[in-house]
Amino acid sequence: MQSNRVGEQTLNFFSPVAIASFASIVGPKEGKGPLGTGFDYVLPDNLYGQKSWEKTEQKMMEHCLNLALAKKNYLPKDLDFFLAGDLLNQIIPSSFTGRSLGVPFLGLYGACSTLVEGLVLGSIIINGGFGKKVAVSSSSHHETAERQLRYPTEMGVQRTMTAQWTVTGCGAFILEDNADNAQIIITQGIIGKVIDLGQANAMDMGAAMAPAAADTIIRYFKDTGRIPEDFDLIVTGDLGNIGRILCQELVLQNGYDISKNYTDCGVLIYDPSQDTHAGGSGCGCSASVLAGYILPQILAGKLRNVFFIGTGALLSPTSAQQGETIPGIAHGIGIQAKGVD
Repeated sequence: MQSNRVGEQTLNFFSPVAIASFASIVGPKEGKGPLGTGFDYVLPDNLYGQKSWEKTEQKMMEHCLNLALAKKNYLPKDLDFFLAGDLLNQIIPSSFTGRSLGVPFLGLYGACSTLVEGLVLGSIIINGGFGKKVAVSSSSHHETAERQLRYPTEMGVQRTMTAQWTVTGCGAFILEDNADNAQIIITQGIIGKVIDLGQANAMDMGAAMAPAAADTIIRYFKDTGRIPEDFDLIVTGDLGNIGRILCQELVLQNGYDISKNYTDCGVLIYDPSQDTHAGGSGCGCSASVLAGYILPQILAGKLRNVFFIGTGALLSPTSAQQGETIPGIAHGIGIQAKGVD
């Protein structure tokens, strides 16, 4: 029997999984950034007609998923599973979106790595023959995340220059087993390990996540024998400016130079003039950049082979209050245009 495992942590999907449809929604600030024209919908304001930020985030995820379904003329009942996660306690935007869909739901939490965790698990479900259509989504909202993980924005607390700006955004993806007619496919996944080098500053989460991102990238190259030059783009999501530099240096120390084709979703989504300090973060950052920028680049023929790594800081208000350090996690997927070897 052919093994789907490669090396220690990498998975081969011998029947490639199709990314059949995708959609992205972002907030007004993100819509004014350098990727603004690529998103499917930009919120008119951060409340989106709701009475709370949390209700806004749930409405945003539901809207985004419906956009992805509509692009293929699918209905929720066509889905075998819905996998989703976010940053709020008990992942309520995801759970309440699942409530509205009425399909089998798996709630996920991997902080900002949640999207890639979902794409890997969704691909496993399809590759294993357990489902034919799987929806995957993740979201974040600037105000909800700041209120939960740092300080409510109403307090006007001054942010440090190492802090990242939580993206108001969402991405939704429909995975299918019908890769023969697909333009974009997922061929590999890698499940990361929890790495903690002792960083405890919640205002510098890029530094906390960078070691985990580097560990996953290095392990993937060792598992598969691939090298950075095999990819048009290697992208993390989301380390921001500081974490990106640290990750690149850690990978180089292990013999792999990714400097020529490496970037980060938290760097791409904002312009320096938008005063986001160390760049973007949040579950919605990598999700909206993948759906609003990277996958359209593949469809346009500008990218052919992408290694996409989701990074997460696994802290909570409770762990921070108890003086814990911040563990990091990173998962990866190989995304290709159909027909690439």
